[in-house]
Amino acid sequence: MKVSRVAENSKRKQADDTCETPCFNEDVVERVQPKINEVAGVELLFKALSDATRLKIVYALTLKKELCVCDVAQLIGSTTATASHHLRLLRNMGLAKYRKEGKLVYYSVKDDHVHQLVSIALEHSREDGER
Repeated sequence: MKVSRVAENSKRKQADDTCETPCFNEDVVERVQPKINEVAGVELLFKALSDATRLKIVYALTLKKELCVCDVAQLIGSTTATASHHLRLLRNMGLAKYRKEGKLVYYSVKDDHVHQLVSIALEHSREDGER
């Protein structure tokens, strides 16, 4: 295993959560670095879910197969215009889909991956709370 050393700055005190001897494993970096761009664009999905209101909407959509825009507005305590704005963003991000029935519009999660993302995040959050 080849390990490259980086010049250590003796004037800077190292924190407990950093390496005391800066270095990196060239073999590991060469194997992993070309693959890290595979996540390009995924940050947009997390950005959409990082808004508390949108996360609540998606969670509600995982609890009920589909919800009318009016129901979503009631759930989040907003106007239908605000609920529609959030739902449209979720739809544009590929997290939700909709269908129109007469004058009503119903939204649901796009696929099981969205349901899994929210379920895993919720489970992780609950486990973190127990520690």
